[in-house]
Amino acid sequence: MTDGTDLPAWAAILTALFVVAGAGLTLIGSLGLLRLGSFYQRLHAPTLGTTLGTGGILIGSMIFFSALGTRPVLHEILIAVFVTVTTPVTFILLVRATRQRGTDLPPPSPPEKNTKDLAH
Repeated sequence: MTDGTDLPAWAAILTALFVVAGAGLTLIGSLGLLRLGSFYQRLHAPTLGTTLGTGGILIGSMIFFSALGTRPVLHEILIAVFVTVTTPVTFILLVRATRQRGTDLPPPSPPEKNTKDLAH
């Protein structure tokens, strides 16, 4: 484990800002998954949260390890590339599968009551 006591103040502040922003965006995406109604809406929020939230956390990690000079930041770049490529592909495949199955159609509206029938 790397000890952050040798980290300069500017790097600590930037790291904290990016990690907190990334975690906040991921949390917002997770809340969207819980709160939104249809499958398509629920799928959209976590996808944005995953991409942007992971990006913020990775930038914070790059700043932290670059400032300490303990290792190159190639790991974070690879993670960012894989997340950026795989998240939209997964999104497209889920949407296509749902559309093909037709399982997320809106629920049918309740039948309207005919007031003329009730009067008789």
